[in-house]
Order: sequence, then structure tokens, then C-alpha cells
Amino acid sequence: MTLHLIKPLPTDAVEREFEPTTQPVIQYRYIHGYRRAFIHTGQGPALLLIHGIGDSADTWRDVIPSLAQRYTVIAPDLLGHGRSDKPRGDYSIAAYANAMRDLISVLGVDRVTVVGHSLGGGVAMQFAYQYPERCERLVLVASGGVCAEVNTLLRLAAVPNAELVLSLISLSGTRAVTHWLCRLLRRTGADLGLDADDLMRMLDTLPDVMVRRAFLRTLRSAVDWRGQAITMLDRCYLTQRVPTMLIWGSRDAIIPMQHANIANAAMPSSRVEIFEGAGHFPFRSDPARFVSVIQRFLEDSEPAAYSPNEWRDLLRSGPDDRKPVTLAG
Repeated sequence: MTLHLIKPLPTDAVEREFEPTTQPVIQYRYIHGYRRAFIHTGQGPALLLIHGIGDSADTWRDVIPSLAQRYTVIAPDLLGHGRSDKPRGDYSIAAYANAMRDLISVLGVDRVTVVGHSLGGGVAMQFAYQYPERCERLVLVASGGVCAEVNTLLRLAAVPNAELVLSLISLSGTRAVTHWLCRLLRRTGADLGLDADDLMRMLDTLPDVMVRRAFLRTLRSAVDWRGQAITMLDRCYLTQRVPTMLIWGSRDAIIPMQHANIANAAMPSSRVEIFEGAGHFPFRSDPARFVSVIQRFLEDSEPAAYSPNEWRDLLRSGPDDRKPVTLAG
């Protein structure tokens, strides 16, 4: 089953509905005065799917129906993205982690396995760090927040006055050129061309000035001209009791596959799954395999059991090597 179109529920149904729906439709809730869009569907243990920058819950459309057959799936549009509100607000990784805590609390869900893609992987790690009692497992998909290295286009978009260049995307001629370049990359076999359809889908949202501003605020909270400015490596030792799966495409042109090996070495309870020939969106390249990997991981691992005393002891002991982690670049 493939999800081709996500339709919103009527507003009156949304306001009184807290149980997951039988179909992956968009629902809305106001939290802290801002409208948040999300999918809440299926039955069983809860999975929280967090998309990447400039994206939305639609990115998971090929895997949600299958996952919802066994699990309760919660897939939000992050604030500033998709159908959620786009205020002039806090778009930091920590703020997004707070928002995920608030959303699952509103939905009456106590604990989740968090699946985060790209920027969403950084949010997933931050969620596990801020709310360890709410996190059962981690699945990091082509995750940000490992090392400084990131695609040059994102570095350029983070520099001062980049908004002047991005505003040109609102011109129909510029959009036609960018689409042509994406298709050319795909035809030439370039790694970045593997994700051409998803890149074009995200580029098409940038002519909206509110989307563009939220995109830049989000990007600059984590990336500057030298690359990623934050890292999860300094706190990875805290995940040693949290089952963790790292999923990457072997031809990821946005965040290189080598980051999977670095994160794996830093996370005692992690395992790695590489999708050969896939780019930055492995769950789009091979949805059936992605669902199978997730299901196997959930079946083979026990949810983390949070203990305040163990958490305190981990913090006191720190990482094994005691060396501070720094980002190159």
C-alpha cells in the first residue's frame, strides 16, 4: 500500500480526536498557540518519525501505511515546515526536541521509538538526551549532528545574506532552471541526482517567504559556512543503554556515509544498515527494505528502561576517553 495523497481531517474532528486514525490523514492541534500538523495512525508500540530540514511528514508517505499495520505512527510537520505554522520563533534543535515531547504528551503517548532523518536525526538525539525517560529506541537515518562535513550548498545557504539569493527561487524562470539542473544531475548519474525528486519537492516550497525564513532560521541553528556547528558525539555515551539503529545510503551526497561509522563507534548500543546505491533518502529509494529493517530492529531489541540513578552515574563518569569532542572545519 502506498500513500499518494494526505488529506486533512475536518477541524471539528481534529479538535476532539486524540486516538490514532485508521488512515494516514493530516490532523492539527494548537500547542502553545501555534498550529501543528501531524499524522497519527496505526496501533501498537509508538514510532515518532521526524523529517529533515525543508521537508514535511509527506517524506514518509511510502513507509507509513506498512509501519501502521503494527505500530502507532506519529509523523509531524515540524514547526516552520509543511502545514504547521511558521512563526518568527525558536527553530533550534533543542526547541524541536521540546516540541516533540509536547506533541506526544498532547496525544497521550508516554514513550516512543524515535526515527529521525537528516536534521530530524539531530532532533531525535536531542530528544533522547533531554527526555531519556520518554525514549525507547533510536533510529538515525542519514542523520545530521555527527561531524562538520555537510554538502556545500547547505553551507552557502547558511552564510549572511543568502536569503537574497534564495528569494530568486520565487521567480518562475529560476525555478525552471533549478529543476533542469536537478534532472541533469539525475541523468549524469551524480550522487546528488539520486535525490533529485525530493530536492525539487523541497525547492518548490521556498518561494513562500514564510517557509524561506523558517528554513534559514532552522539551518543557521545547526550549520554555518564551515559546516555543521553542533555534534552529538560528546553525549553519545549516554545512549549505551538505548538500542540504536543507524541507516545510511552509500551514495549520500548531503551527509556522507562515513558519518554512520563514526556514530557507530561512539554509540555502544548501535548497529548499522547501509543501503547500497541509495542517496540521502534511503527510505524513499527502497521503502520495503526500510520497513523490514525497522521491524526487525524493533523485534530484536528491548526498549530502553530509564533509571534516574543510572543516568546520574553515566553523567558523573562521562565518556570512556574523557576527551572533549570538537568539530573540524
